[in-house]
Amino acid sequence: METFLDYLKVFAVGGGLCAVGQLLINKTGMSSARILVLFMLLGLVTELVGAFSYIKGFASSGVTVPITGFGSNLAKGAMQGAKEGGVLGAVGGGLKAAAPGISAVILFGFLFALIFRSKSKKI
Repeated sequence: METFLDYLKVFAVGGGLCAVGQLLINKTGMSSARILVLFMLLGLVTELVGAFSYIKGFASSGVTVPITGFGSNLAKGAMQGAKEGGVLGAVGGGLKAAAPGISAVILFGFLFALIFRSKSKKI
């Protein structure tokens, strides 16, 4: 039963984020790129104020898998880098923290490009 509740929390928070994104598309006409940036900044700001760890404790991958988790990782890396090396350390720390995720995206994108044949979208 506990596992079911964990899945329910993950689904509720992750699905809630997706629902907010869809509402923003439908009601405001915002582009999906702007919404992604908005969600990334949401993850960054919640990490900076210290709330992200509490949300992560509750929702686990429901908040870390969407791009909010990427924003949180950038903020954590930048804060750690700033402690160690000042302003330049902040830039390097953010890049260092984001590198595994970006590397995975590049690797999987390359592998899927080898396996599948892309088709242009006809309008």
